[in-house]
Amino acid sequence: MRKIVFAAAIAAGALSLAACSEQTEDAAGETADSAMADASANAEAAGDAVSDAATDAGAAVDAAGDEASETATEVEADAQDESEGEAAAD
Repeated sequence: MRKIVFAAAIAAGALSLAACSEQTEDAAGETADSAMADASANAEAAGDAVSDAATDAGAAVDAAGDEASETATEVEADAQDESEGEAAAD
């Protein structure tokens, strides 16, 4: 009789652990899905930030090139004692 009660207690414990394990597995799956969604959102935000930074850098390079060209024209005009329009035409 004692062995039957002991076996029943072990079986009940095993079922309890199985139920807990299933809940834990579900929670772990939900956590993994959430982490993947967060990683995807963060990667997309990082990609947008890189794209914006590249656009800003391109605009800065264009502005620097324009300013360098204007400065070169001014220097040439002063060096050759001519107007900036004449220096730009050279």
